Amino acid sequence: MLIEGNTKTKLARFGVMAALAALALTLATTAYAGKKAKSAAPLAAAATSAQFCSNVADLQEQACVLEARDDNARDRAICLNISNASERAACNADAAALLRDTTLFCDEVDDEREDLCGLIGEGRYEPDFDPAHYDDPRNPSNPNPYLPLAVGNHWTFVEGAEVVDITVLNATKAIDGIDCIVMRDVVSVAGEVVEDTDDWFGFRKDASVMYCGEEVKDYETFPGDDPIRPELVSRDGSFKQGRDGDKGGIVMLGSPRVGVTYRQEFSAGNAEDAATVLSTTYRYGQSATLDRFVPPALAGLLCSAGDCLVTREFSPRAPGVVEVKYFARGIGQFLATTPESGKSVELIECNMDARCASLPQP
Repeated sequence: MLIEGNTKTKLARFGVMAALAALALTLATTAYAGKKAKSAAPLAAAATSAQFCSNVADLQEQACVLEARDDNARDRAICLNISNASERAACNADAAALLRDTTLFCDEVDDEREDLCGLIGEGRYEPDFDPAHYDDPRNPSNPNPYLPLAVGNHWTFVEGAEVVDITVLNATKAIDGIDCIVMRDVVSVAGEVVEDTDDWFGFRKDASVMYCGEEVKDYETFPGDDPIRPELVSRDGSFKQGRDGDKGGIVMLGSPRVGVTYRQEFSAGNAEDAATVLSTTYRYGQSATLDRFVPPALAGLLCSAGDCLVTREFSPRAPGVVEVKYFARGIGQFLATTPESGKSVELIECNMDARCASLPQP
């Protein structure tokens, strides 16, 4: 899934003298209310309007601003414990600036959520997790060719010094009455694990693969530790269908159609990835836009039949960040590019198809 920007990380600076912080809080809250020029009673609107998606977005923006205010109070409390007057003033000044920046960020995220509503519609988000519509994940009757998740399947991707190893485990997770297969995703840099995630996927009888949730564990190592061992620093992004209002989504459509946009997950303020189908007939050399950052040899090996799938993945919580992902029948994802930065995550090893032995190395 798309790596999302972490609002808490973005907010991780100290913050201004108490009076200045209070003034900044008032100004930020006023700016938020004035800039959006929304209904004075969004809760009532949510109860009476059919624009459920947009109303949910509005309420999430309110939550974001309130969280920023809470964080500002915490930051000012930290500043108050600093005895040096100039350092305390600098701390408080940072807190005020952070509050202003975060309030604007909440507004940017709301705009992104509103744009997504325009793509998927204004209805309530109610993904189908009826167990009657699902298969045995170890033996699906209609497996998806673009996401072959048979037990034992393995993929290795690289992006610079970062290595991503993905394996489908012989394990299932019971979620909301559905047996979901477990896929382990381990990211390492220079041999040190930085992320270890269990993803849970359900198999619908219509060949759609549903995202049932994920357990994310982010690690860091710290110089001076003896021995140096990865330390768990975050579980952000973790969610589970049916827990605390979290809802899964479609990770791969059974019958993808160009232009269709769908949610992959919905954990309010935590995990909100979505995707749009760009092509179901991709072959290198037919579209300069889609060919951008694609290694010709890799696409030539896997997409010569003109049957590769391309999607655009994004999250409202990371404004402006987009990943373009490429999938080959029988293999699954083989490339993810970030047009903004030009970075690519490229498949270098797999074990479920004869073409895996011929993958070009970056």
